[in-house]
Amino acid sequence: MAEKKIALFPGSFDPFTKGHEDIVLRGLQMFDEIVIAIGYNSQKSSRYFEINMMVERIKATFAHLPSIKVQTYAELTASFAKKHNAKFLLRGIRNTTDFEYENGISQVNRKLYGELESVFLITSPQFAWISSSIIREVHRYGGEVADFLPYKL
Repeated sequence: MAEKKIALFPGSFDPFTKGHEDIVLRGLQMFDEIVIAIGYNSQKSSRYFEINMMVERIKATFAHLPSIKVQTYAELTASFAKKHNAKFLLRGIRNTTDFEYENGISQVNRKLYGELESVFLITSPQFAWISSSIIREVHRYGGEVADFLPYKL
């Protein structure tokens, strides 16, 4: 029997957007299991959306898909991937800036954990302009964000 193909989809997901959902659903065409890994980013002093609330919203979004798991972590992504037998990192790329950033991270992860392969999916055009930081800003000032999220806040 072939080894299960497990991908880790890491991020702060503050919040998890329809663009993120699209990457996960497309990733299921390549992987047997996807672990959505919500990391505590040491570069960010605090979250806008509470992490446990985000875990519950993401779990509810994918409740009909048992091959999608949601977990939090506070360690190197490569170490977390190894603990979950994930040999792939799933990442979405919206633009060349994202690519430059993700390329550097990919190189470090391969150095730390040689079997960890990064798989980049180009964001679907209808979601390419959506970013968590924009959604946070709109929400902060009372704007409606429902069209950008796959769940209700």
